Amino acid sequence: MDLNIFWFVLLGVLLAGYAILDGFDLGVGILHPVAKTDLERRTILNSIGPIWDGNEVWLVTFGGALFAAFPEAYATVFSGFYTAFMLLLLALIFRAVSLEFRSKVQNARWRHAWDHAFFGASLLATLLFGVAVGNAMYGVPLNARGIYVGTFFDLLNWYALLCGALAVALFSMHGSIYLYLKTEGALQERIHHQIWRTFGFFLVLYFLVTIATLVAVPRSLQNFDEHPWAWIVVVLNVLAVANVPRAIYQRRPVYAFVSSSATIAALVFLFGIALFPALVTGREIENSLTIYNAASSQKTLTIMAFIAGLGMPFVVAYTVVIYWTFRGKVKVGPHSY
Repeated sequence: MDLNIFWFVLLGVLLAGYAILDGFDLGVGILHPVAKTDLERRTILNSIGPIWDGNEVWLVTFGGALFAAFPEAYATVFSGFYTAFMLLLLALIFRAVSLEFRSKVQNARWRHAWDHAFFGASLLATLLFGVAVGNAMYGVPLNARGIYVGTFFDLLNWYALLCGALAVALFSMHGSIYLYLKTEGALQERIHHQIWRTFGFFLVLYFLVTIATLVAVPRSLQNFDEHPWAWIVVVLNVLAVANVPRAIYQRRPVYAFVSSSATIAALVFLFGIALFPALVTGREIENSLTIYNAASSQKTLTIMAFIAGLGMPFVVAYTVVIYWTFRGKVKVGPHSY
């Protein structure tokens, strides 16, 4: 494996880690209106309270790795998609502020305002992540130098919006399973009904996006012809999706959560193999930025690989320790969110 492929794979691992961890986190935000009382809303907030910021470390690490390994792609993405990134940044900031501010004042209007902000920001951030994936697959207008020449509205094409809807459905399902694990009583029973609804929503969009990809992005199958072993992941993905309702029906939420996480990891892998070797796909394919024409020097990639080898165990260890410390059902106290 050459260093360019190593960094492409590492970016995929970081993206999968972020999508699995912050995926349920964002899904919890989308499902927040399910709560009927203030105590239930606080329970939902506290289910992610101690961990949401740690989950975003994976996104920050992904951005840093993209900058270090593929600066040309980083420059095109962050300058060309400036408006979209500002919207995403605002959504993530509003989520964080909503969590921190909501319970500081004992006033119904104050809390309802932050509840709406928490839900809206979670929904918008998830939609934008899906739209970004959709555009990476569909292709964006790039000139011969690999610079984005479109507008913000060029990013809102039908395929990207469909992928955005799939992301909302997927994270909602993932978040509902997580909430089922962390809650008890009447709220848990209501969440159980939500799991079925979000799974149905996800399944419909999963089929629609699959068909749309085969029709609108036929080049996505090219790497499957050259590497037929990748079809194994497609089969594993289908099995993981199928195991979610089975585990829910048997009331085994841990299995459902593992299956949901495996579904996300498989989708990220399939996204990567369909994209490879491109990082930013151009509408005119010869203008695409790839892991070779957008990469740093081999010396830089070597040094960064050494740093990643030292740093990644700390990121994984930090994540494991945090989740182990805050395992179990949510208990709301006077100093909780």
